[in-house]
Amino acid sequence: MIAKPPPSQVRVMVVEDSLVVRQLLLHIISRDPRLVVAAAVGSAEEAIQEIGRVQPDVISMDIRLPGMDGLEATRRIMSEHPTPIVVIAGSIEDTSLKISMNALRAGALTVVEKPVGLTSAGFDAIAETICTQLYIMSQVPVVRQRSFKWRTSDTPSKPDSDWRIIRPSIMGIAASTGGPPALAKILGALPAGFPIPILLVQHMGAPFMEGFASWLNGLMALEVRIARDQEIPVAGNVYVAPGDRHLLLSPVGTLQISSAPALASQRPSATLLFRSMAKAAGPRGLGVILTGMGEDGAEGLVELRQAGGYTVAEDESTAVVYGMPAAATRMGGVRASLPLDLIAPRLLRIAQGEGE
Repeated sequence: MIAKPPPSQVRVMVVEDSLVVRQLLLHIISRDPRLVVAAAVGSAEEAIQEIGRVQPDVISMDIRLPGMDGLEATRRIMSEHPTPIVVIAGSIEDTSLKISMNALRAGALTVVEKPVGLTSAGFDAIAETICTQLYIMSQVPVVRQRSFKWRTSDTPSKPDSDWRIIRPSIMGIAASTGGPPALAKILGALPAGFPIPILLVQHMGAPFMEGFASWLNGLMALEVRIARDQEIPVAGNVYVAPGDRHLLLSPVGTLQISSAPALASQRPSATLLFRSMAKAAGPRGLGVILTGMGEDGAEGLVELRQAGGYTVAEDESTAVVYGMPAAATRMGGVRASLPLDLIAPRLLRIAQGEGE
């Protein structure tokens, strides 16, 4: 029997069918004083059966399970016993990545790389990432069905007295925790003929970025792919920042992939993207900041707005984590704060030069 931990420790349920990997995860979690294993099971069915009794604070979820897979398990858990879920993905091949991304859309909060062995390259970094994500995500409130609070901030904002909208030439959009489903919803609502290019920063482990871009591409009319250095951005295309690299807009309007140091522990950095847009596009920049922990993107959005660009933040009523949008709003970088469903229509009007 597992002893009841002190209140300060986060209770983790590990769902993993491989005994070897399960033992490895237990070893990793046991080394972190912030965490304690509340239960370790080998199937989704067992997890669903035990979750009501165990009541974990967070779940480590394998995706490729015998019987019910991790995607269906995520759907069931979020419907019946809403609990923060961290997907542990053991492969970057298409099928596994697609399931992982769909699990995020179904309510899982993030995806991290599965450890291979104690002596494998990068083991300590992967182990630290797993523990940190389990701890951080355990603090995220999750619900069966998010309630939307329509407030006055959800209505069109009053125009600034000394400011007018200029039709944008480029759009930047950034997200972190909860970002994949939010991005799928917004970008999926835009037409193939969207008149400007879109640059995208999503905080996610480097091994998953190609699969993330491919997953998004299969959901929408827009063309989505990983950005390449020095290419010219084209309207109707979405350029995703590569894993562990900054995505910037150069002064001449081409894309720039940078290996400069992380900013506030983030690479890619949303702040650096928006800052580059402020310098290169000025009033013709359109910036969007979505759900995510921390403050990445906030300072950059302030600079973009100060340069005359149009800036949008996801409203607290729909954000999974109201961290990044809250920081941008608090610093004065947000022109319009909107719930998820209203963002795409607003972006389309602005991009087409029709005003707010």
